[in-house]
Amino acid sequence: MSYVVDFAEVSTVGLETSPVPDTLAGLRANEARYFKNKYGLVFTVEPADEAAEVVDHVHRILAEERDLVIASRPLEATAFEVDGIRWAYVFYESGLAINVLYTVADGGKRAVGFKLSDGMEVPEELADRFKFARQKSKLAGTIRGSFFVIKGTY
Repeated sequence: MSYVVDFAEVSTVGLETSPVPDTLAGLRANEARYFKNKYGLVFTVEPADEAAEVVDHVHRILAEERDLVIASRPLEATAFEVDGIRWAYVFYESGLAINVLYTVADGGKRAVGFKLSDGMEVPEELADRFKFARQKSKLAGTIRGSFFVIKGTY
């Protein structure tokens, strides 16, 4: 069942098993606010088992581009296209959020972004491979983020 993410009243619905449910919910709400403000889009997520195709797509890109396998269990996922950009999001039990930005037009931006919820450790599979910058968020506290550019075609 889909869940519309509300950034006015942050809820941990769907994220209760995370050790950092409040900050992961804040991170999810932060993303919802961004898409609402920039594109007028309502950010909706589904349980990962109902969005297996999205999770598999993100995991395929991670494996093929960087030989990465995320150890944490995916909790929620979503995919949509807006302004010629395909987006995919997976929110993990550990507090990690991964997004794939893939511009449909040739030569556009294509990248994978990692965001860490406030209070979580950097996952072992990412720790030695990425440096994380910090940004403040009213909804999510301190978000640590990193990314890499996608070279292949997906």
